[in-house]
Amino acid sequence: MTHPVQLFQTLSAFLVLFYLYCESPAFRPLNTDWSRPKGKTRLYIFFAGIAILGNYLGTPVVKGGALLNARAVGSTLAGLLGGPILGALVGATAGLHRMTLGGIAAFSGAVATTLEGFLAGLVHIMLRNKPQLLLTKRVAFLAVFVGEIIHMGIVLTLTRPFPAAVSIVKIISLPMILLNPVGAALLMAVLMHRQRDLDRVAAASSAAALRVAQRALGLMTRGFGPAMAVEMAAIVKEETGVGGVAVTDTERILAILGIGNDHHLAGGDIASPLTLQAIQTGTVMFADGVHQNFHCNLAKTCAIHSVLIVPLQVDGTVIGTVQLFEPRNRRFLHMNRMLGEGLGDLLSSQLLIARYQEQKNLLVLGELRLLQAQVNPHFLFNSLNTIRAVIRKDADRGRDLVLHLSNYFRQNLKRSSAFSTLEEELAHIRAYLEIEKARFEGLVVEIDVDPALMHIQVPTFTLQPLLENAIKHGIAEMLGPGIARIRVREEDGAVRIDVEDNAGTYAEHGRAKDGLGLQIVERRIQSVLGPGSGLEVFCQPNELTRFTIRLPLNAPVGMHLPGLPPPKAPVGHGLP
Repeated sequence: MTHPVQLFQTLSAFLVLFYLYCESPAFRPLNTDWSRPKGKTRLYIFFAGIAILGNYLGTPVVKGGALLNARAVGSTLAGLLGGPILGALVGATAGLHRMTLGGIAAFSGAVATTLEGFLAGLVHIMLRNKPQLLLTKRVAFLAVFVGEIIHMGIVLTLTRPFPAAVSIVKIISLPMILLNPVGAALLMAVLMHRQRDLDRVAAASSAAALRVAQRALGLMTRGFGPAMAVEMAAIVKEETGVGGVAVTDTERILAILGIGNDHHLAGGDIASPLTLQAIQTGTVMFADGVHQNFHCNLAKTCAIHSVLIVPLQVDGTVIGTVQLFEPRNRRFLHMNRMLGEGLGDLLSSQLLIARYQEQKNLLVLGELRLLQAQVNPHFLFNSLNTIRAVIRKDADRGRDLVLHLSNYFRQNLKRSSAFSTLEEELAHIRAYLEIEKARFEGLVVEIDVDPALMHIQVPTFTLQPLLENAIKHGIAEMLGPGIARIRVREEDGAVRIDVEDNAGTYAEHGRAKDGLGLQIVERRIQSVLGPGSGLEVFCQPNELTRFTIRLPLNAPVGMHLPGLPPPKAPVGHGLP
């Protein structure tokens, strides 16, 4: 009974050591580190040490010719976790050490341990895409169980004299075949328990990062400044529970909450070399309080002991940092770093979105100005010529037209927002139509709009370019009376807007004659409804040209309304 008890004590020592390793800063999660060279180096050092310790704690049998040992536990687990090369290296290292201790079974034991590590590595290759099967107590038990049976066969094959080999196997086979697999299974259980703990922390960290991102979503649109930074720091501190949070731009501290705010002051210049390095390189800087401590340049009594500095970037340019602090008694864990990096990515993405939205708003404003600049000159010249001609015949009518022209341009100057109500659009075109009716005698414009839809939002300058197109490229070329129609009604859960004329000349105009105004209208409709949307065109030559737009009825402006049918392909070559 003495030999099994001693082997059990050895396995108990392994279990304690493995538990301490899993709880130490050297431990890294399975999915993030162990497949990398540094991770495999850590595994090699640890499990080679375990296997060599198994030699030292082994019990000599048959007058010192062999050792009852747990060496195979180290090489087999190394193979399961790191692959055949790592398993063989750990086994060979422990085997060479075993040979230095001497004994008739030293060489056979070295060969067996190396082979056990290699075979376990083959199991790793077979199951590496199924970690739920590979990293289990059952696989660890079976790998060592089969390996130890092979071990006994190698001892019988390579150890001489043969009777001594038989004596050795009789003594060591049962304890090693039964107890070593149990020890390996227990070590794997400790490993997976620790892994599950870290996975729970990771899940909680991801949830916290998403909550921060959700709460901060509206902040970024207000610009990256002190007011936003204070709210951002408060959100990050509340959701992460760290000792302190700071937000900086590239030169100054914008906000700081928690530890260190008695001497690291908002508005002060950045003094930390780590922060400056993070800004210059665009990489995360981490002083974890174990391998590297945070050294404050302002106060020796600074409570900050560890810090995570995450740069915030927009289009590859660092515009500031978010910093998480912890005091001496609460050093960072690895998952805290992952949380900080996740926050940096999320907040940088939101800053990029805010920058994109700002540029998009500027583009929309520029398009509005372009539409105004395009409409105003030629319309003004035509209107003035028309008014001059009317004044000669009817001065009162001429004065009315001047008033309509004045109202039209006054409304143009006031229209700077991207969206208007349908009622505002109709009011804008009515002034325009009064001028056009004076230019084209006999022009009839029919407006049929559901009163319940007057409040809907449409892109500003949508109706006027379409109506101008109907008159300029349709009715103006007719010999007979021209009729333009505007209809707005609800259809299939959407708002349908039709602008048509009775000329039917759309198919006669090629793409080269497309109007810039219509191009901008179509592009702005696409920005509301999404790619693939635009103007739906129907043309019956010499009878009808109709432009149709479908807009969301109840959805917020700028959001695509699911289920809307795509625009029909234009008849003809393009927009006239």
